[in-house]
Amino acid sequence: MSYFLRKTEQNLFHGKFTTFPDFVTHAISTRIGGFSDKPFDSLNLALHVGDNSENVLDNRKKFAQSLGFKLEDIVTPNQVHGDKIFRVEEVHRGRGSQSYDDSIKETDALITNVKNLPLMLCFADCVPIMFVDVENFAIGIAHGGWKGTLKKIAAKTFLAMKENFGTTAENCLVGIGPSIGACCYEVGENIVETCVQVFPKNIDELIINRDGKNYLDLWAANKIQLMEVGLPDENIDVAGECTCCNSNWYFSYRDARKNNLHETGRIAALLMMK
Repeated sequence: MSYFLRKTEQNLFHGKFTTFPDFVTHAISTRIGGFSDKPFDSLNLALHVGDNSENVLDNRKKFAQSLGFKLEDIVTPNQVHGDKIFRVEEVHRGRGSQSYDDSIKETDALITNVKNLPLMLCFADCVPIMFVDVENFAIGIAHGGWKGTLKKIAAKTFLAMKENFGTTAENCLVGIGPSIGACCYEVGENIVETCVQVFPKNIDELIINRDGKNYLDLWAANKIQLMEVGLPDENIDVAGECTCCNSNWYFSYRDARKNNLHETGRIAALLMMK
């Protein structure tokens, strides 16, 4: 595991993977250092959760500037817990950066081989999955909630990069970012049954039973599906930080519900080739 938090001069924190090469700029945000009021306090980076849009745009500007580029450069989608993957080109620069209505429609993974074009997805317990092709110089980000994970969006994103850019398993590095862990992610029988159908050989690894309750390991589910399509174990880095356990650092929908809150903000995973 090589994930760590780095404090910036702007009093923000960037989650980083030491395994990623220098030709990419990447970061996973925290909830600290922004302008939003409760329950979105304070660095909420999502425009669709009910937060004041001016505060969100100020947060996005600050986050973008901390990484050395402009808000207007970011491309971000309207995430729907599906498995659609969108190839981003220069013509899409800025889509969704300042207006949710302008975001890439109904998409849960972005891929590109265009330099200086930052891709961003938002999360609050779901799994950020970041891809870097070190040979053909391409990147991708996927959103793996339970629905996307069981639709194997991580594996499909790699396969899309393989089809579009010639990405090979040996030259693809993956970072699985902070999300809700098996320590906290209690699931119902319907999700257990779907897991059995999708991962029949790995169900004992993915569903943990404690005190008569079932908990899903999303990190393992995403890693397993990537290894099924050929990625070596050593190419997949898992941050291992639970957003629900660490809700003082990250937004967590599950933790908000435990505290009788129906809304919360979103962190972001951002990736760009220099």
